[in-house]
Amino acid sequence: MSKVSPPFPEPGSAVPDFDMAASGGRRVSLGSLRGQPFVLYFYPKASTSGCTKEACEFEAALADLQKEGISVIGVSRDGMPALEKFAADHGLTFPLASDGDGHVTEAYGVWVEKSMYGRKYMGIERATFLVDATGHLLQAWRKVKVTNHVTAVRKAIATLLLQAGTGHQA
Repeated sequence: MSKVSPPFPEPGSAVPDFDMAASGGRRVSLGSLRGQPFVLYFYPKASTSGCTKEACEFEAALADLQKEGISVIGVSRDGMPALEKFAADHGLTFPLASDGDGHVTEAYGVWVEKSMYGRKYMGIERATFLVDATGHLLQAWRKVKVTNHVTAVRKAIATLLLQAGTGHQA
């Protein structure tokens, strides 16, 4: 088993830095996202049923999120060939980032011990982070259940935009 991940980031704290290769020949980094809020979500494995449903729901919400100035990035430990195929198979236009070395999943506290049928193993805990334009965590969801998750994220964004009173400062 791998070493224990750092604690899950708390709302108000600066999120861990990242710089990863992403689908479509892109790179995603915390530095390049400064000045805009974003959703960073972690999923266990490309092209599995739950991960596909979650990615397609984020894709369906993408135009509305982008109108509010919010980007979406999906992260897994899959290699780039699997991510490129996943994106192409499902028409995913937002970046799917590869954390092949595991540094990002560990830094965000989502590389955890799991158990299935009595077997323990290390894997990604499905989680979502809503990050503000300064790189600070606004809200986090742990142990995400895919059904209605994107709706919950959108509701949180709408609430934050109303609280900010600007419509574009999540």
